[in-house]
Amino acid sequence: MCGIVGIVSHTEVAARLYDGLTVLQHRGQDAAGIATSNGQQIRVEKGNGLVSDVFDAGMMSLLQGNVGIAHCRYPTAGSEGSDEAQPFYVNSPYGIALAHNGNLINTEALRREVFEQDRRSVNTQSDSEVLLNVFAHELAQQDGLNAEAAFRAVEGVMQRAKGGYAVLCMVMGLGLVAFRDPNAIRPLVLGKRSSLQGDEYALASESVALDLIGFERVRDVQPGETVVVTADGQLHHRITAHGVEPRPCVFEYVYFARPDSMMDNISVHKARMRMGVALGEKILRERPDHGIDVVIPIPDTSRDSALEIASVLGVKYREGFIKNRYVGRTFIMPGQGERAKSVRRKLNPIPLEFKNRVVLLVDDSIVRGTTSQQIVQMARDAGAKKVYLASAAPPVRYPNIYGIDMPTPTELIAHDRSVEDVEKLIGCDWLVYQDLDDLEAAVAGPKHPGMKFDTSCFSGEYVTGVNEGYFEALQAQRSDEAKAKRRA
Repeated sequence: MCGIVGIVSHTEVAARLYDGLTVLQHRGQDAAGIATSNGQQIRVEKGNGLVSDVFDAGMMSLLQGNVGIAHCRYPTAGSEGSDEAQPFYVNSPYGIALAHNGNLINTEALRREVFEQDRRSVNTQSDSEVLLNVFAHELAQQDGLNAEAAFRAVEGVMQRAKGGYAVLCMVMGLGLVAFRDPNAIRPLVLGKRSSLQGDEYALASESVALDLIGFERVRDVQPGETVVVTADGQLHHRITAHGVEPRPCVFEYVYFARPDSMMDNISVHKARMRMGVALGEKILRERPDHGIDVVIPIPDTSRDSALEIASVLGVKYREGFIKNRYVGRTFIMPGQGERAKSVRRKLNPIPLEFKNRVVLLVDDSIVRGTTSQQIVQMARDAGAKKVYLASAAPPVRYPNIYGIDMPTPTELIAHDRSVEDVEKLIGCDWLVYQDLDDLEAAVAGPKHPGMKFDTSCFSGEYVTGVNEGYFEALQAQRSDEAKAKRRA
Protein backbone atom coordinates (compact mmCIF):
# COMPACT_ATOMS: atom_id res chain seq x y z
CA MET A 1 0.00 0.00 0.00
CA CYS A 2 1.35 3.43 -0.92
CA GLY A 3 0.21 7.02 -1.26
CA ILE A 4 0.39 8.96 -4.54
CA VAL A 5 -0.42 12.53 -5.53
CA GLY A 6 0.02 14.42 -8.80
CA ILE A 7 -0.59 18.05 -9.79
CA VAL A 8 -0.77 20.02 -13.02
CA SER A 9 -0.74 23.73 -12.21
CA HIS A 10 0.15 27.10 -13.67
CA THR A 11 2.62 27.70 -10.84
CA GLU A 12 5.29 25.71 -8.99
CA VAL A 13 3.97 22.42 -7.55
CA ALA A 14 6.75 20.99 -5.34
CA ALA A 15 5.56 22.51 -2.05
CA ARG A 16 1.99 21.33 -2.61
CA LEU A 17 3.20 17.83 -3.52
CA TYR A 18 5.14 17.76 -0.25
CA ASP A 19 2.05 18.84 1.70
CA GLY A 20 -0.06 16.23 -0.08
CA LEU A 21 2.40 13.50 0.87
CA THR A 22 2.37 14.50 4.54
CA VAL A 23 -1.35 13.72 4.83
CA LEU A 24 -0.85 10.45 2.97
CA GLN A 25 2.02 9.42 5.28
CA HIS A 26 -0.24 6.85 6.98
CA ARG A 27 -0.18 4.90 3.70
CA GLY A 28 3.58 4.36 3.76
CA GLN A 29 6.44 5.24 6.07
CA ASP A 30 9.33 3.46 4.36
CA ALA A 31 10.32 5.92 1.62
CA ALA A 32 9.18 9.08 -0.15
CA GLY A 33 9.87 10.79 -3.46
CA ILE A 34 8.86 13.72 -5.68
CA ALA A 35 9.37 14.27 -9.41
CA THR A 36 8.69 17.56 -11.20
CA SER A 37 8.95 18.88 -14.75
CA ASN A 38 9.58 22.43 -15.92
CA GLY A 39 9.08 21.59 -19.59
CA GLN A 40 12.79 21.12 -20.30
CA GLN A 41 13.77 18.45 -17.78
CA ILE A 42 12.41 16.07 -15.17
CA ARG A 43 13.92 16.22 -11.69
CA VAL A 44 13.52 13.30 -9.26
CA GLU A 45 14.40 13.45 -5.55
CA LYS A 46 13.69 10.50 -3.24
CA GLY A 47 15.01 8.50 -0.30
CA ASN A 48 14.20 6.22 2.62
CA GLY A 49 12.25 7.54 5.59
CA LEU A 50 9.31 9.78 6.37
CA VAL A 51 8.46 12.69 4.08
CA SER A 52 9.87 15.19 6.60
CA ASP A 53 13.12 13.19 6.85
CA VAL A 54 13.70 12.79 3.11
CA PHE A 55 13.20 16.38 1.96
CA ASP A 56 15.02 19.51 3.10
CA ALA A 57 14.97 23.07 1.80
CA GLY A 58 17.89 22.48 -0.54
CA MET A 59 16.30 19.44 -2.12
CA MET A 60 12.93 21.17 -2.50
CA SER A 61 14.56 24.12 -4.28
CA LEU A 62 15.73 21.73 -7.03
CA LEU A 63 12.20 20.47 -7.72
CA GLN A 64 11.05 23.12 -10.17
CA GLY A 65 8.11 22.97 -12.52
CA ASN A 66 4.35 23.18 -12.86
CA VAL A 67 3.79 19.43 -13.30
CA GLY A 68 4.73 16.86 -10.68
CA ILE A 69 4.02 13.54 -8.98
CA ALA A 70 4.87 12.26 -5.50
CA HIS A 71 4.89 8.94 -3.67
CA CYS A 72 5.23 7.53 -0.15
CA ARG A 73 6.02 3.84 0.06
CA TYR A 74 5.00 0.93 2.15
CA PRO A 75 6.91 -2.06 0.74
CA THR A 76 5.26 -5.26 -0.49
CA ALA A 77 6.43 -8.19 -2.57
CA GLY A 78 10.06 -7.77 -1.63
CA SER A 79 10.37 -4.09 -2.53
CA GLU A 80 12.73 -2.63 0.05
CA GLY A 81 15.81 -0.41 0.02
CA SER A 82 16.54 3.07 -1.31
CA ASP A 83 16.79 1.94 -4.94
CA GLU A 84 13.13 0.87 -4.73
CA ALA A 85 11.91 4.33 -3.73
CA GLN A 86 9.55 6.02 -6.19
CA PRO A 87 8.96 7.78 -8.55
CA PHE A 88 10.91 5.72 -11.10
CA TYR A 89 12.26 7.41 -14.23
CA VAL A 90 13.18 6.36 -17.79
CA ASN A 91 14.50 8.74 -20.45
CA SER A 92 13.01 6.92 -23.45
CA PRO A 93 10.63 7.71 -24.97
CA TYR A 94 10.48 11.45 -24.18
CA GLY A 95 11.27 11.05 -20.45
CA ILE A 96 8.73 9.46 -18.11
CA ALA A 97 8.44 9.37 -14.29
CA LEU A 98 5.97 6.98 -12.65
CA ALA A 99 4.47 6.54 -9.18
CA HIS A 100 2.34 3.49 -8.42
CA ASN A 101 0.08 2.27 -5.62
CA GLY A 102 -0.86 -1.40 -5.72
CA ASN A 103 0.60 -4.70 -6.80
CA LEU A 104 0.84 -6.61 -10.09
CA ILE A 105 0.29 -10.36 -9.91
CA ASN A 106 2.05 -11.20 -13.20
CA THR A 107 5.24 -9.24 -12.53
CA GLU A 108 7.68 -12.01 -13.38
CA ALA A 109 6.03 -12.76 -16.74
CA LEU A 110 6.01 -9.04 -17.53
CA ARG A 111 9.65 -8.72 -16.47
CA ARG A 112 10.63 -11.39 -19.03
CA GLU A 113 8.47 -9.74 -21.72
CA VAL A 114 10.02 -6.34 -21.05
CA PHE A 115 13.52 -7.74 -21.53
CA GLU A 116 12.98 -10.28 -24.29
CA GLN A 117 10.30 -8.55 -26.38
CA ASP A 118 10.38 -4.86 -25.47
CA ARG A 119 14.20 -4.88 -25.13
CA ARG A 120 14.15 -2.78 -22.01
CA SER A 121 16.06 -3.30 -18.76
CA VAL A 122 14.58 -3.43 -15.25
CA ASN A 123 17.11 -2.81 -12.48
CA THR A 124 15.10 -3.42 -9.30
CA GLN A 125 12.69 -5.98 -7.88
CA SER A 126 9.84 -3.46 -7.88
CA ASP A 127 6.75 -4.19 -9.96
CA SER A 128 6.43 -0.41 -10.35
CA GLU A 129 9.59 -0.25 -12.46
CA VAL A 130 8.24 -3.11 -14.58
CA LEU A 131 4.98 -1.19 -15.04
CA LEU A 132 6.91 1.94 -16.02
CA ASN A 133 8.79 0.06 -18.74
CA VAL A 134 5.61 -1.54 -20.07
CA PHE A 135 3.99 1.91 -20.33
CA ALA A 136 7.15 3.37 -21.91
CA HIS A 137 7.22 0.63 -24.53
CA GLU A 138 3.53 1.03 -25.36
CA LEU A 139 3.90 4.81 -25.66
CA ALA A 140 6.91 4.39 -27.95
CA GLN A 141 4.73 2.38 -30.36
CA GLN A 142 2.36 5.32 -30.92
CA ASP A 143 2.56 7.99 -33.60
CA GLY A 144 3.15 11.34 -31.95
CA LEU A 145 2.70 12.50 -28.36
CA ASN A 146 -0.80 13.60 -27.41
CA ALA A 147 -3.78 12.48 -25.32
CA GLU A 148 -4.86 9.96 -27.97
CA ALA A 149 -1.40 8.36 -27.96
CA ALA A 150 -1.50 8.12 -24.15
CA PHE A 151 -4.93 6.44 -24.23
CA ARG A 152 -3.74 3.82 -26.72
CA ALA A 153 -0.59 3.21 -24.67
CA VAL A 154 -2.58 2.64 -21.48
CA GLU A 155 -4.92 0.29 -23.37
CA GLY A 156 -1.83 -1.77 -24.12
CA VAL A 157 -0.73 -1.65 -20.48
CA MET A 158 -4.12 -2.81 -19.23
CA GLN A 159 -4.11 -5.72 -21.67
CA ARG A 160 -0.74 -6.87 -20.30
CA ALA A 161 -0.75 -5.99 -16.58
CA LYS A 162 -2.87 -7.93 -14.07
CA GLY A 163 -3.51 -6.83 -10.48
CA GLY A 164 -4.65 -3.82 -8.50
CA TYR A 165 -3.06 -0.49 -9.39
CA ALA A 166 -3.47 3.27 -9.41
CA VAL A 167 -0.77 4.96 -11.47
CA LEU A 168 0.51 8.49 -12.08
CA CYS A 169 2.89 9.09 -15.01
CA MET A 170 4.56 12.39 -15.81
CA VAL A 171 5.50 12.50 -19.51
CA MET A 172 7.84 15.18 -20.83
CA GLY A 173 6.13 17.17 -23.55
CA LEU A 174 2.64 16.01 -22.58
CA GLY A 175 1.83 16.39 -18.89
CA LEU A 176 0.23 13.94 -16.46
CA VAL A 177 -1.25 10.53 -17.33
CA ALA A 178 -3.24 8.75 -14.60
CA PHE A 179 -5.00 5.40 -14.75
CA ARG A 180 -6.77 2.94 -12.46
CA ASP A 181 -7.02 -0.83 -12.78
CA PRO A 182 -10.14 -2.27 -14.47
CA ASN A 183 -11.47 -3.61 -11.15
CA ALA A 184 -10.82 -0.27 -9.39
CA ILE A 185 -9.17 -2.18 -6.54
CA ARG A 186 -6.81 0.63 -5.63
CA PRO A 187 -8.25 4.15 -5.09
CA LEU A 188 -7.64 7.29 -7.15
CA VAL A 189 -9.48 10.60 -6.78
CA LEU A 190 -9.59 13.58 -9.17
CA GLY A 191 -9.62 17.18 -7.94
CA LYS A 192 -9.86 20.58 -9.61
CA ARG A 193 -9.42 24.24 -8.79
CA SER A 194 -9.69 27.45 -10.80
CA SER A 195 -7.02 30.13 -10.89
CA LEU A 196 -6.56 33.38 -12.77
CA GLN A 197 -4.38 31.54 -15.28
CA GLY A 198 -6.94 28.75 -15.86
CA ASP A 199 -8.03 25.37 -14.48
CA GLU A 200 -5.64 23.22 -12.45
CA TYR A 201 -5.99 19.50 -11.64
CA ALA A 202 -4.74 17.09 -9.01
CA LEU A 203 -5.05 13.34 -8.46
CA ALA A 204 -4.42 11.47 -5.21
CA SER A 205 -4.97 8.18 -3.40
CA GLU A 206 -7.36 9.86 -0.97
CA SER A 207 -9.49 12.99 -1.10
CA VAL A 208 -7.92 14.29 2.13
CA ALA A 209 -4.76 15.12 0.15
CA LEU A 210 -6.81 17.23 -2.24
CA ASP A 211 -8.39 19.08 0.70
CA LEU A 212 -5.03 20.13 2.10
CA ILE A 213 -3.56 21.40 -1.17
CA GLY A 214 -6.65 23.42 -2.05
CA PHE A 215 -8.37 21.29 -4.69
CA GLU A 216 -12.05 20.42 -4.71
CA ARG A 217 -12.86 16.73 -5.11
CA VAL A 218 -14.57 16.25 -8.47
CA ARG A 219 -14.98 12.47 -8.64
CA ASP A 220 -13.20 9.15 -8.40
CA VAL A 221 -11.31 7.91 -11.42
CA GLN A 222 -13.52 5.17 -12.85
CA PRO A 223 -12.59 1.48 -13.20
CA GLY A 224 -10.25 1.07 -16.17
CA GLU A 225 -10.25 4.82 -16.83
CA THR A 226 -7.31 6.90 -18.04
CA VAL A 227 -7.09 10.62 -17.31
CA VAL A 228 -4.69 12.88 -19.24
CA VAL A 229 -3.99 16.42 -18.08
CA THR A 230 -1.76 18.36 -20.48
CA ALA A 231 0.87 20.74 -19.14
CA ASP A 232 -1.35 23.71 -20.04
CA GLY A 233 -4.26 22.36 -17.94
CA GLN A 234 -6.47 20.62 -20.54
CA LEU A 235 -8.32 17.56 -19.19
CA HIS A 236 -9.00 14.44 -21.29
CA HIS A 237 -10.40 11.12 -20.10
CA ARG A 238 -11.46 7.78 -21.53
CA ILE A 239 -12.38 4.27 -20.35
CA THR A 240 -9.45 2.19 -21.63
CA ALA A 241 -10.57 -1.21 -20.26
CA HIS A 242 -14.19 -2.41 -20.35
CA GLY A 243 -16.38 -5.17 -19.10
CA VAL A 244 -14.91 -5.83 -15.67
CA GLU A 245 -16.91 -5.57 -12.46
CA PRO A 246 -15.54 -2.91 -10.11
CA ARG A 247 -14.30 -4.24 -6.78
CA PRO A 248 -12.73 -1.53 -4.61
CA CYS A 249 -10.59 -2.86 -1.77
CA VAL A 250 -12.72 -3.13 1.37
CA PHE A 251 -9.62 -3.03 3.60
CA GLU A 252 -9.14 0.62 2.64
CA TYR A 253 -12.28 1.39 4.62
CA VAL A 254 -11.43 -1.00 7.44
CA TYR A 255 -7.91 0.22 8.13
CA PHE A 256 -5.82 2.10 5.63
CA ALA A 257 -7.70 5.22 4.63
CA ARG A 258 -8.10 8.28 6.83
CA PRO A 259 -11.63 8.73 8.22
CA ASP A 260 -11.88 12.19 6.66
CA SER A 261 -11.44 10.77 3.14
CA MET A 262 -14.06 10.08 0.50
CA MET A 263 -13.28 7.07 -1.68
CA ASP A 264 -15.52 5.78 -4.46
CA ASN A 265 -18.05 8.32 -3.23
CA ILE A 266 -18.16 6.66 0.20
CA SER A 267 -17.28 8.43 3.44
CA VAL A 268 -14.68 6.34 5.28
CA HIS A 269 -15.89 7.81 8.57
CA LYS A 270 -19.52 6.81 7.97
CA ALA A 271 -18.48 3.36 6.73
CA ARG A 272 -16.65 2.70 10.00
CA MET A 273 -19.61 3.94 12.00
CA ARG A 274 -21.89 1.52 10.17
CA MET A 275 -19.39 -1.29 10.85
CA GLY A 276 -19.77 -0.53 14.56
CA VAL A 277 -23.57 -0.59 14.40
CA ALA A 278 -23.58 -3.97 12.63
CA LEU A 279 -21.08 -5.46 15.08
CA GLY A 280 -22.95 -4.09 18.09
CA GLU A 281 -26.13 -5.73 16.84
CA LYS A 282 -24.29 -9.03 16.42
CA ILE A 283 -23.02 -8.85 20.00
CA LEU A 284 -26.57 -8.32 21.24
CA ARG A 285 -27.77 -11.32 19.22
CA GLU A 286 -25.04 -13.63 20.45
CA ARG A 287 -24.74 -12.36 24.02
CA PRO A 288 -27.81 -10.41 25.11
CA ASP A 289 -26.56 -10.70 28.72
CA HIS A 290 -23.02 -9.64 27.81
CA GLY A 291 -22.23 -7.90 31.10
CA ILE A 292 -19.89 -5.43 29.41
CA ASP A 293 -19.06 -2.42 31.60
CA VAL A 294 -17.07 -0.34 29.11
CA VAL A 295 -16.10 -0.24 25.43
CA ILE A 296 -12.50 0.81 24.74
CA PRO A 297 -11.05 1.32 21.24
CA ILE A 298 -7.56 0.27 20.26
CA PRO A 299 -6.46 3.58 18.73
CA ASP A 300 -6.78 5.05 16.23
CA THR A 301 -8.67 3.37 13.42
CA SER A 302 -11.29 1.61 15.55
CA ARG A 303 -12.67 4.70 17.31
CA ASP A 304 -15.61 5.28 14.95
CA SER A 305 -16.71 1.64 15.22
CA ALA A 306 -16.21 1.49 18.99
CA LEU A 307 -18.36 4.57 19.59
CA GLU A 308 -21.27 3.01 17.69
CA ILE A 309 -20.86 -0.36 19.43
CA ALA A 310 -21.09 1.38 22.81
CA SER A 311 -24.20 3.23 21.66
CA VAL A 312 -25.91 0.04 20.44
CA LEU A 313 -25.02 -1.85 23.64
CA GLY A 314 -25.99 1.06 25.88
CA VAL A 315 -22.70 1.02 27.81
CA LYS A 316 -19.97 3.56 28.47
CA TYR A 317 -17.34 4.43 25.85
CA ARG A 318 -13.92 5.30 27.24
CA GLU A 319 -10.44 6.03 25.95
CA GLY A 320 -8.35 3.48 27.80
CA PHE A 321 -5.05 3.64 25.91
CA ILE A 322 -2.73 6.59 25.42
CA LYS A 323 -0.92 6.48 22.11
CA ASN A 324 2.66 7.54 21.51
CA ARG A 325 2.35 9.62 18.31
CA TYR A 326 5.98 9.10 17.43
CA VAL A 327 5.69 5.39 16.70
CA GLY A 328 4.50 4.31 13.25
CA ARG A 329 1.62 1.97 12.40
CA THR A 330 2.45 -1.50 13.72
CA PHE A 331 0.73 -3.27 10.84
CA ILE A 332 3.36 -1.97 8.42
CA MET A 333 6.37 -2.55 10.66
CA PRO A 334 9.05 -4.71 8.98
CA GLY A 335 9.07 -7.98 10.88
CA GLN A 336 7.21 -9.73 13.67
CA GLY A 337 9.81 -8.92 16.30
CA GLU A 338 9.76 -5.22 15.50
CA ARG A 339 5.96 -5.17 15.53
CA ALA A 340 5.88 -6.87 18.93
CA LYS A 341 8.32 -4.39 20.47
CA SER A 342 6.52 -1.41 18.96
CA VAL A 343 3.17 -2.26 20.59
CA ARG A 344 4.50 -1.56 24.07
CA ARG A 345 6.25 1.56 22.88
CA LYS A 346 3.10 2.74 21.14
CA LEU A 347 0.31 2.18 23.71
CA ASN A 348 0.02 2.58 27.45
CA PRO A 349 -3.17 1.77 29.40
CA ILE A 350 -5.02 4.02 31.85
CA PRO A 351 -5.61 1.59 34.78
CA LEU A 352 -8.61 3.55 36.07
CA GLU A 353 -10.61 2.55 32.97
CA PHE A 354 -9.84 -1.17 33.35
CA LYS A 355 -9.79 -1.99 37.06
CA ASN A 356 -12.47 -4.52 38.08
CA ARG A 357 -14.40 -4.05 34.82
CA VAL A 358 -15.59 -6.32 32.04
CA VAL A 359 -13.92 -4.58 29.10
CA LEU A 360 -14.77 -4.85 25.42
CA LEU A 361 -11.73 -3.90 23.35
CA VAL A 362 -12.48 -2.94 19.75
CA ASP A 363 -9.95 -3.24 16.93
CA ASP A 364 -10.36 -2.54 13.22
CA SER A 365 -9.02 -6.00 12.29
CA ILE A 366 -6.83 -8.83 13.53
CA VAL A 367 -4.12 -9.86 11.07
CA ARG A 368 -1.12 -11.56 12.65
CA GLY A 369 -2.49 -11.35 16.19
CA THR A 370 0.73 -9.91 17.63
CA THR A 371 -0.81 -6.63 18.63
CA SER A 372 -4.01 -8.21 19.94
CA GLN A 373 -2.18 -10.65 22.24
CA GLN A 374 -0.16 -7.91 23.85
CA ILE A 375 -3.03 -5.47 24.23
CA VAL A 376 -5.27 -8.09 25.83
CA GLN A 377 -2.49 -8.83 28.33
CA MET A 378 -2.01 -5.10 28.96
CA ALA A 379 -5.73 -4.83 29.77
CA ARG A 380 -5.46 -7.72 32.24
CA ASP A 381 -2.35 -6.22 33.83
CA ALA A 382 -4.28 -2.94 34.22
CA GLY A 383 -6.87 -4.76 36.35
CA ALA A 384 -9.65 -5.81 33.95
CA LYS A 385 -11.98 -8.48 35.39
CA LYS A 386 -12.67 -9.90 31.91
CA VAL A 387 -11.34 -8.90 28.49
CA TYR A 388 -13.54 -9.29 25.40
CA LEU A 389 -12.22 -8.43 21.94
CA ALA A 390 -14.29 -7.33 18.93
CA SER A 391 -12.94 -7.03 15.39
CA ALA A 392 -14.74 -4.62 13.04
CA ALA A 393 -13.58 -6.87 10.17
CA PRO A 394 -14.05 -10.61 9.57
CA PRO A 395 -11.18 -13.08 10.18
CA VAL A 396 -8.20 -12.43 7.89
CA ARG A 397 -7.53 -15.92 6.56
CA TYR A 398 -5.87 -15.38 3.16
CA PRO A 399 -3.03 -13.31 1.68
CA ASN A 400 -3.82 -9.98 0.04
CA ILE A 401 -2.13 -9.84 -3.36
CA TYR A 402 -3.18 -6.38 -4.53
CA GLY A 403 -0.83 -4.18 -2.56
CA ILE A 404 -1.43 -4.85 1.15
CA ASP A 405 1.28 -6.73 3.03
CA MET A 406 -0.75 -9.63 4.40
CA PRO A 407 1.85 -12.10 3.31
CA THR A 408 1.77 -15.82 3.85
CA PRO A 409 -1.16 -17.79 5.27
CA THR A 410 1.01 -19.21 8.07
CA GLU A 411 1.58 -15.69 9.42
CA LEU A 412 -2.16 -14.96 9.62
CA ILE A 413 -3.52 -15.97 13.01
CA ALA A 414 -6.99 -16.89 11.68
CA HIS A 415 -5.74 -19.04 8.80
CA ASP A 416 -7.01 -22.61 9.20
CA ARG A 417 -8.22 -21.81 12.71
CA SER A 418 -11.67 -21.49 14.23
CA VAL A 419 -12.74 -18.38 16.09
CA GLU A 420 -12.39 -20.36 19.32
CA ASP A 421 -8.80 -21.30 18.43
CA VAL A 422 -7.91 -17.67 17.74
CA GLU A 423 -9.62 -16.65 20.98
CA LYS A 424 -7.35 -19.01 22.93
CA LEU A 425 -4.19 -17.85 21.15
CA ILE A 426 -4.95 -14.19 21.76
CA GLY A 427 -5.87 -14.92 25.38
CA CYS A 428 -9.18 -13.02 25.58
CA ASP A 429 -12.32 -14.24 27.35
CA TRP A 430 -14.47 -13.81 24.25
CA LEU A 431 -13.71 -12.93 20.64
CA VAL A 432 -16.29 -11.69 18.15
CA TYR A 433 -15.70 -10.92 14.48
CA GLN A 434 -17.75 -8.91 12.00
CA ASP A 435 -19.62 -11.01 9.42
CA LEU A 436 -18.47 -10.48 5.85
CA ASP A 437 -21.95 -9.68 4.50
CA ASP A 438 -22.40 -7.11 7.25
CA LEU A 439 -19.02 -5.55 6.43
CA GLU A 440 -19.84 -5.14 2.74
CA ALA A 441 -23.28 -3.72 3.54
CA ALA A 442 -21.77 -1.31 6.07
CA VAL A 443 -19.21 0.05 3.62
CA ALA A 444 -21.68 0.29 0.74
CA GLY A 445 -24.23 2.04 2.94
CA PRO A 446 -27.71 3.14 1.85
CA LYS A 447 -26.42 5.04 -1.22
CA HIS A 448 -24.75 2.02 -2.84
CA PRO A 449 -26.89 -1.03 -1.98
CA GLY A 450 -25.48 -4.31 -3.26
CA MET A 451 -22.09 -2.79 -4.08
CA LYS A 452 -19.34 -5.42 -4.15
CA PHE A 453 -15.75 -5.11 -2.96
CA ASP A 454 -12.44 -6.93 -3.11
CA THR A 455 -12.69 -9.06 0.03
CA SER A 456 -9.98 -11.55 -0.91
CA CYS A 457 -8.15 -11.49 2.45
CA PHE A 458 -11.41 -12.56 4.13
CA SER A 459 -13.01 -14.76 1.45
CA GLY A 460 -10.06 -16.13 -0.54
CA GLU A 461 -11.79 -15.01 -3.76
CA TYR A 462 -9.40 -13.16 -6.10
CA VAL A 463 -11.17 -11.11 -8.75
CA THR A 464 -8.25 -11.20 -11.20
CA GLY A 465 -7.64 -14.92 -10.83
CA VAL A 466 -4.31 -16.38 -9.69
CA ASN A 467 -1.81 -18.46 -11.67
CA GLU A 468 -0.63 -21.80 -10.32
CA GLY A 469 2.36 -21.45 -8.00
CA TYR A 470 1.76 -17.77 -7.35
CA PHE A 471 1.23 -18.09 -3.60
CA GLU A 472 4.38 -20.19 -3.19
CA ALA A 473 6.39 -17.52 -4.97
CA LEU A 474 4.70 -14.84 -2.87
CA GLN A 475 5.70 -16.60 0.33
CA ALA A 476 9.30 -16.73 -0.82
CA GLN A 477 9.25 -12.94 -1.29
CA ARG A 478 7.02 -11.59 1.44
CA SER A 479 7.28 -13.74 4.55
CA ASP A 480 8.97 -12.22 7.59
CA GLU A 481 11.67 -14.88 7.27
CA ALA A 482 12.40 -13.91 3.66
CA LYS A 483 12.53 -10.21 4.56
CA ALA A 484 14.94 -10.90 7.42
CA LYS A 485 17.28 -12.77 5.07
CA ARG A 486 17.31 -9.83 2.63
CA ARG A 487 18.17 -7.41 5.44
CA ALA A 488 20.98 -9.62 6.83
